[in-house]
Amino acid sequence: MRNRYSSIGLVSVFAFAPAMATGANENENTKRIRVSAEVFDEMMGAPDKGVDRDLLRKAECVGIVPDMKRVAFVAGAKYGKGVLVCREASGRWSGPSVIRIEGGSFGFQIGAGETDLLFLVMNRHGEEKLMADKFTIGGDASAMAGPLGRTAEAQTDALMRAEILAWSRSRGVYAGISLEGATLRPDRDDNWRLYGHAVTQREILTGRASRPPGTGILYSALERQGARIARR
Repeated sequence: MRNRYSSIGLVSVFAFAPAMATGANENENTKRIRVSAEVFDEMMGAPDKGVDRDLLRKAECVGIVPDMKRVAFVAGAKYGKGVLVCREASGRWSGPSVIRIEGGSFGFQIGAGETDLLFLVMNRHGEEKLMADKFTIGGDASAMAGPLGRTAEAQTDALMRAEILAWSRSRGVYAGISLEGATLRPDRDDNWRLYGHAVTQREILTGRASRPPGTGILYSALERQGARIARR
């Protein structure tokens, strides 16, 4: 009898294992979206160091990668997961795509640590590049360090020179950073878990995939920081 009940118990554990794993992954994605919204609010709201809201209003896409891992000595490697949203044709923000960013360098850095990353895609050409399964920043789309502060001169220069603008925060220090050489791609597994079915990057970012439940906190943060204004 004991062996029979033990077998039943094992069968039950294996039967419920996929559901348990799915729940854990859903929680991980929900946490990533919540933390991304918090990082976005904090980096946008930094006194005299935040991103100019006019740049945000002009942006086609917004990407946030919290706690990006880096190991560097002058030039270094990096890896992180975050979320990306783009404007639909109506100006409404798309559902979030879970993205991975890898490789490249941050410029002059020594040591290891974690960095919060915020980047804006400023035109349709840059947005179109994001639809690919993988692209290289600086190669497939031009990029530069985003300007700190809120001056018209910095905005004009940034808009003329780059398709992607990027900022970082590490240990409370804010900086514009170059993502030259980094690769960016959607995380298909996490997006499958987030949306409950297979979905492409293009379907997500063009609004053909409905926003998943539990992602409202991200759109509240975008609206709070003035990103609700439609450009099209």
